[in-house]
Amino acid sequence: MSENLQLTDVEFSLWDEEPVQLINQIQPHGVIVVLEEPDLKILQVSTNTFSIFGIPPEELVLQTLADLLDPYQIERIKLGLAEENFDLLNPIKIWLRVKGDDYVVFDGIFHRNRDKLLILELEPALTQENIPFLSFYHLARASINRLATTTKLQDFGQVIVQEVHKVTGFDRVMLYKFDNDGHGVVIAEEKLDDMEAYLGLHFPESDIPKPARKLFCSNWIRIIPNAHAKPVELFPLINPTNLRPLDLTHSTLRSASACHLKYLHNMEVGASLTISLIKEDKLWGLIACHHRSPKYVSYELRKACEFLGRMIFAEISAIEETDDYDYNLHITHVRSQLVEYMSQAENWIDGLVKQEPNLLELVDAQGAAIYFNSEWTAIGQVPKQEHLNVIVQWLKHQFRDEEVFYTDTLPLVFPEAEIYKHVASGLLAIPIADKSYIIWFRPEVIQTVNWGGNPHEAYEFGQENDSVYLSPRKSFQLWKETVQGKSLPWKKVEIKAAIDLRKATIEVVLRQAEELSQIAYDLERSNAELKKFAYVASHDLQEPLNQVANYVQLLEMRYQEQLDEDAREFISYAVSGVSLMQTLIDDVLAYSKVDRQNVEFQPVDLEVALKRALSGLQGKISETGATISYDPLPTVLADSTQMLQLFQNLIGNAIKFRRDKPPVIHIGVSPLEDAWLFSVKDNGIGIDPQFSDRIFVIFQRLHTRDEYSGTGMGLAICKKVVECHRGDIWVASELGQGATFYFTIPAGGKKYEYRHGRKTQNHFPSGR
Repeated sequence: MSENLQLTDVEFSLWDEEPVQLINQIQPHGVIVVLEEPDLKILQVSTNTFSIFGIPPEELVLQTLADLLDPYQIERIKLGLAEENFDLLNPIKIWLRVKGDDYVVFDGIFHRNRDKLLILELEPALTQENIPFLSFYHLARASINRLATTTKLQDFGQVIVQEVHKVTGFDRVMLYKFDNDGHGVVIAEEKLDDMEAYLGLHFPESDIPKPARKLFCSNWIRIIPNAHAKPVELFPLINPTNLRPLDLTHSTLRSASACHLKYLHNMEVGASLTISLIKEDKLWGLIACHHRSPKYVSYELRKACEFLGRMIFAEISAIEETDDYDYNLHITHVRSQLVEYMSQAENWIDGLVKQEPNLLELVDAQGAAIYFNSEWTAIGQVPKQEHLNVIVQWLKHQFRDEEVFYTDTLPLVFPEAEIYKHVASGLLAIPIADKSYIIWFRPEVIQTVNWGGNPHEAYEFGQENDSVYLSPRKSFQLWKETVQGKSLPWKKVEIKAAIDLRKATIEVVLRQAEELSQIAYDLERSNAELKKFAYVASHDLQEPLNQVANYVQLLEMRYQEQLDEDAREFISYAVSGVSLMQTLIDDVLAYSKVDRQNVEFQPVDLEVALKRALSGLQGKISETGATISYDPLPTVLADSTQMLQLFQNLIGNAIKFRRDKPPVIHIGVSPLEDAWLFSVKDNGIGIDPQFSDRIFVIFQRLHTRDEYSGTGMGLAICKKVVECHRGDIWVASELGQGATFYFTIPAGGKKYEYRHGRKTQNHFPSGR
């Protein structure tokens, strides 16, 4: 038994590939005749010819159609076949003599299959009269009038099923719509009062497998007048011209598969009529008619129902297209705005997340994240950064030649997403460049789905004569399922909008990359010239300043006896001015040397850098009696010389701007998420908060040089050093209460940067 079960599993996996159009059996209520053109020679017939018109199939094969029909009918048929449009020919009334002067009237339906074989299907005509045109016209007009009173899809569907129910008299008529994942749902139903309701129930995809759906697209109307009738075979079984089974894709008489007939039996259906509803060459849904007992519907009436259904369905399609058109207009507007924002922004990412409308509105998402140059920019509700990093690694294997990847069941295809399914059960992603993506997220939407029977038990295993076979389920009772880990589905128009945005973004990124490359080149050249100017200027200025100082001091020495007190004071002012000018030149040169370009960051032990700075300040520390303490300092990726400058200037300022008691200074440190936060706290004179930004501007001073010496360059150098390391610096202070200078250094060096939301989210102490 285990071996048989294993084989059955394989057969079940191949169910979607079953060639049901090659079943070589037809329903017994009609006759099929395969003809060879142009002489209409009979190649194959169904084996029920004797029971229907008294001629054994063996006698019919190799005869011509002219041997059965009178010349008048043959002429009509040949004229119709010459038109190549069988819609004008079908159905054609065919009279066939059976006994003596007795005739049987058939509805003849011609079609050609994929092998270019001409097939004639004969169905006994229950009446020789066509449906009166005016009767059908009034029926159609009444239906259209009813449609004019509503714009809701469900109401339109109800009109369809009620009108088809009225025309055909079937016990149950349903409008069955396919969902994106392949399963179907009954959106409208008209039935007898004592029948179980299927309205609102979902049915699994396997109820109508892929081969059956393909046939529904090829043959828009399908009738099974007796689900319990025994099918009949063809004679001969294999077509003699191509030695293959006969392709019955377009046949109305083709027998249903044994599994489908069993399915109808389990639903207690004796007869069925199915009308395909096609939209954009795809199967949108079905009008499914069920009857408890056998029921035959004439070809004319079937075509009338098909026309009625297609006419009303055209109105449904118009409603859907209007809704899609309005939404498409909105999305097109949003995409145009985003492209404009990207083109105008210095950073294309800012154009997507910092304007209105933003990236979320393009596809109606609740969160989005952009991964570019190993950095994240996020907006709305998204998974944590560590989860985003894992998603990126997974996405690399999802793209091959595709422009987009999307799913509304991310936890199902990527189990690691289960822990953040509340924000990311749906994912839509587009690649921008190598290892760069824009990703949209949709949260989980928990819903209860009403199924017509357990969808996980769509088929049962049966056993007969020591063999195991698949059999459809027997129960169609209400079965409720709570669906989790699933978001709202992505619409086609949203997926297309994402693809269009990808193309526009790539163009903007490439253009901005070229512009940045040119700007970088110009800046590099300009910086080189400025550095050269600063270096030359400082050296060229030093010499005349030294001459001024030397000659002024020489005048003082040589003419000391002749100078009065005012002259000596004037000479002292001149020497001090020259000294200040020299100091200013040195500071400008030091400021120009602080540069983020061409600096190779290395691991720097900040305690070593601090001790070197304190060593350089030892004279001032001893002079003022300053007390300096510090926390254990970390090792960071930085430039050691610039770290020395940073500590030396901050501690030097703390000593300089002291009160009338010895300075007390403490250097503190604490970890942030991906950076270190440092503080230099003193007990000095403090700073008015209104000047907390001004003090970092080059040459800005809050005190006169008579009060405190200096050029106003120290804090500007500190700011430039911190910014070169991709950090930030600020002060928290009040007048007379000391000051605390804070600065951050990224733990991973200057490449660290993570933006979350509409702007960079930093975590700073209060007082900034």
